[in-house]
Amino acid sequence: MRRMASADELFAEGNRLLNNRQIAEAIHCYELAIAQQPQFPEALCNLATALAESGRHEEALRWYDMAIALRPNFPNVHFNRSNSLAALNRMGEALASVERALALDPQFVEAWSNRGVLLRKMGHVPEAFECHRRAMQLRPDSSPVHSNIGLCYGSLGRAEQAIDHYDRALQLQSDNVGARCNRAQQYLLKADFRRGWPEYESRWQLERAKLPDRGLPRWDGSSLQGRTILLRHEQGFGDTIMCCRFAPLVKARGGRTVVECPKRLHRLMQTCDGIDAMIDTDEPVDDLSCEAPILSLPGIFETSLRTIPKTIPYLSAELERIEKWRDRLPKEGMRIGIAWQGNPDYPEDAMRSIPLRHFAPLASMPGVTLVSLQMGKGVEQIAPLRERLPFVELGPSLDADGAFVDTAAVIMNLDLIVTSDTAIVHLAGALGRPVWLALTIGPEWRWLRDRDDSPWYPTARLFRQESYGDWDGVFARIREAVAQFRAER
Repeated sequence: MRRMASADELFAEGNRLLNNRQIAEAIHCYELAIAQQPQFPEALCNLATALAESGRHEEALRWYDMAIALRPNFPNVHFNRSNSLAALNRMGEALASVERALALDPQFVEAWSNRGVLLRKMGHVPEAFECHRRAMQLRPDSSPVHSNIGLCYGSLGRAEQAIDHYDRALQLQSDNVGARCNRAQQYLLKADFRRGWPEYESRWQLERAKLPDRGLPRWDGSSLQGRTILLRHEQGFGDTIMCCRFAPLVKARGGRTVVECPKRLHRLMQTCDGIDAMIDTDEPVDDLSCEAPILSLPGIFETSLRTIPKTIPYLSAELERIEKWRDRLPKEGMRIGIAWQGNPDYPEDAMRSIPLRHFAPLASMPGVTLVSLQMGKGVEQIAPLRERLPFVELGPSLDADGAFVDTAAVIMNLDLIVTSDTAIVHLAGALGRPVWLALTIGPEWRWLRDRDDSPWYPTARLFRQESYGDWDGVFARIREAVAQFRAER
């Protein structure tokens, strides 16, 4: 008769399977081990880790908690539990859990790094920087640690130091794709497009950046005569709005241009020259010859500051909607559209989005009416501030039949847009409307450095933080500029 494996043997086999990425089999082994020995904290912890690896974070938390109940002073359990909480976007709880791990083991390098990652995602960059410095003191030759320090330097507006740490990260681990992609963005921020565009293509090695495979070769910029190219949406709506300006240049290479993007964006995108057809992101289509991700187009065309396409406007609002919203908006005074919150799922959101309360200096200006362009996440900030920060709300039916179709029409009726770094700045810039952008000290690459204009959007004006987190200073300058803008009209 074959001997039944012991709990320890099942645990060891589960560990081997987990290390080999055989997740389902590892889960089964851990479950058998726990069935034999219910009070087995290591098996409980590793079962939770395997569940987390398969994306089952809620289940993982239950097993982590059972392991902690048996062994409360087990640093790895608190550390791994923090990772599952972060994956569920329960950031405060994740931070508390990783801090418990550090209280138990102050030399836990990965816990210092994860605490820094969490703090940065929550917008506490100086505190995150100190965590990563502590990790570097403990493990100076760690590529991930140098990469994390590079991220913090970038968020603090110190591109040269960021690049130095990305360089070191890549010396230590040449296949650190995150470091390579982030270094590319610092090159682009410095307008070093010669190095930035080619290295930015490294993003396709990141799992989160990959597009569904359509089996098409990548376009290299050659002639498209007799061929059909697919331009593919990636990342956010703002990125697609920004880079659809290249469609006429693609069309000029002689082929047929099809744009793949979410269906809600089609009505707006159809107003862009150079686009022959639109398809949804999961829509099958035949007779395609090649493809280009839309954010690869600047690199394909070897774009420099001098050659950025500046035909503005390159998108337009529907005339009927412009007239409809003209009748609904206030007629008197200066009408300023505002937006403050970007996509909360974007890793840098806590740094680039702005709490609504910071717009109060504009609301208190005589003769100024604020019009909310905010949709989705962020609107929950309105109710508590309604008396202090009055503005016009456009209602839940805005853009009901297509992304930005009403917002574009509203923008055409406003005197000025003041916004955080969201799709609204790209929309207003593409429409050729005056738009003022409030920027964190370490902005995205497209906004460059040390300038208050944008080569991407000639009608834009940039207001940058002078120190990290200083939105009050930014809006004091915007208020002064609004007063001058009104005086000159």
